[in-house]
Amino acid sequence: MGQRLNRCLDVPVALPPLRRRLLLLFIMLFLWLYMFYSCSGSCATRGSPVAREEGSPEEQRGHPPLPAAAASPISSFFNGSGTKRLPQAIIIGVKKGGTRALLEFLRVHPDVRAVGAEPHFFDRNYERGLAWYRDLMPRTLEGQITMEKTPSYFVTKEAPARISSMSKGTKLIVVVRDPVTRAISDYTQTLSKKPDIPTFESLTFKNRTTGLIDTSWSAIQIGIYAKHLENWLLYFPIGQILFVSGERLISDPAGELGRVQDFLGLKRIITDKHFYFNKTKGFPCLKKAEGSSKPHCLGKTKGRTHPDIDQEVVQRLRDFYRPFNMKFYQMTGQDFGWD
Repeated sequence: MGQRLNRCLDVPVALPPLRRRLLLLFIMLFLWLYMFYSCSGSCATRGSPVAREEGSPEEQRGHPPLPAAAASPISSFFNGSGTKRLPQAIIIGVKKGGTRALLEFLRVHPDVRAVGAEPHFFDRNYERGLAWYRDLMPRTLEGQITMEKTPSYFVTKEAPARISSMSKGTKLIVVVRDPVTRAISDYTQTLSKKPDIPTFESLTFKNRTTGLIDTSWSAIQIGIYAKHLENWLLYFPIGQILFVSGERLISDPAGELGRVQDFLGLKRIITDKHFYFNKTKGFPCLKKAEGSSKPHCLGKTKGRTHPDIDQEVVQRLRDFYRPFNMKFYQMTGQDFGWD
């Protein structure tokens, strides 16, 4: 028996050098996988790196705790590193204000990860739950910020309470633009999809003779920024909301991005060197987009030519918005220069 055992032990030594090396590599790989597999169970029981506070809104409402998002080492190895987290910052508005441009510019920053499509969680998909919402988010590493943008949140009555319920510390960003120009841009987008809609002038007024503005038309209603902001201030302090100028985002993108990076607590990495001005489209483009070495401009749907609008109608709209703009300037402490 002892002689047979000795012969078995002598086999590896008798192997050619190449086979001996391959055998050693195989043993080392097996041991490495075994250690990771053994660790996965104990690591998973330690819980998610994103700790839940006691008495969270979900638990207070009687909902079960949100499942942990942390993955085992093996699943992280195969599925990509990082953890899916609920967003720490959200671009909540406004439609046709420049939200897509802002998000595309921000994604150049290595510490920003954002969802591409608009989730519409807090206005259309809230019943799906936070677990569904979080699953839409990209994986992030420690120190990175998860973001999303859905411009309709700003004008959704329930959105402030719902976001506050998720996290009272969520940072909010609103891109605002001259409400008259914004309304015309909104109409232009609708016109491109429905060429047979009534004229801008006819939709603007309830009564053209009296000059009574139809505030029920969404294109007009969205631009009453002060009214919508009042709802948000019931749940968030003004210092937790950053107001980005849609006009300055075009004329000085690096300057506005500097303010945004400061607001998010990020190092100022996005600067003038990242942009060039596209004269054809009439707005700045990225010299290098996220994950690409080529210049990138927003798609064909951005920068549409606006239809000619009766200047008398434009002036009446400016008169209509003026008091709301003044109040908005007071509330935000910023003069956007629309009047």
